[in-house]
Amino acid sequence: MAASVYRWFLVAGFLLLVGWNRPGISPTFTGKHPYYISVVEINHNAADKTLEISCKIFTNDFETILEKDYRTKVDLVNPKDKAAMDKIVNDYITKRLSFKADGKAVNFSYLGFEKQDEAIYSYFQVDKVASVKKIDVTNSLLHDFSDQQINIIHCTVGGKRQSTKLDYPNVQASFSY
Repeated sequence: MAASVYRWFLVAGFLLLVGWNRPGISPTFTGKHPYYISVVEINHNAADKTLEISCKIFTNDFETILEKDYRTKVDLVNPKDKAAMDKIVNDYITKRLSFKADGKAVNFSYLGFEKQDEAIYSYFQVDKVASVKKIDVTNSLLHDFSDQQINIIHCTVGGKRQSTKLDYPNVQASFSY
């Protein structure tokens, strides 16, 4: 399944970058695009006893929903007030993303965000996770932005990677190891 999700993501990314050749969709990137995708990566770091989490969200979509939800000007690329942007990014994501490790809800700490290419990567960490057999994820990132939202989740524990795709309105995923 991971291979098919990966291939799908590559095709979707290619179509997004070059444009879809059909009426109403420009072949150049104009801020509107035919796919609304976020990617959450979860990695269990056994040596540090942590879950390392990253969230990749397209910058223009993320800034648009943050401006709408928080009623303030948002610039994640060149923030005038980085602390204010950190607060908004953390608040938005932690309200829409949650985890359970072996059936127990876990709290995750915000580490920061950075821009890479056309996306914002936000980083989080869950401490004191020595081992894990099952990870449950609730992910409604950008569901308030588009009903075409697709959230891809990759989860790696003990070197074994599993992936899934959540199409709107689905928000639940589980990974067992």
